[in-house]
Amino acid sequence: MITSKLAALQFYQLAIPAPTPPAGSFDQAAAQRGQALFDGQAKCATCHVPPLFTEPGWAMHKAAEIGIDTFQADRSPDKQYRTTPLKGLFTRQKGGFYHDGRFATLEAVVNHYSDHFKLSLTAPQKRDLVEYLKSL
Repeated sequence: MITSKLAALQFYQLAIPAPTPPAGSFDQAAAQRGQALFDGQAKCATCHVPPLFTEPGWAMHKAAEIGIDTFQADRSPDKQYRTTPLKGLFTRQKGGFYHDGRFATLEAVVNHYSDHFKLSLTAPQKRDLVEYLKSL
């Protein structure tokens, strides 16, 4: 009874506008530099595809692909993790980031991916990338 309605439900969910970050909550110049990193060297846009900043289609990844354990994924039917939408990310700063809050800060998330994917991001590049994430 609901299968035929799922496409419309997904469209509705994706059409809801994300909240915008408060004025002054991020460094705009650094965010612009961070956007270039997000789209380029850091390869974030590979999975967090603009303008929705999530992955189109089946947005699921095995734990090994993203460099974490399977603890949370093992509790799901397909044993994978969903590509988290990043728009409105600033609203989720309490309680940590990632699927289970394991990373206390955005810096920790960026460090994890930089290490896991061997991105060789410098400290200033990581800060710029964090500012961009805060701007979404």
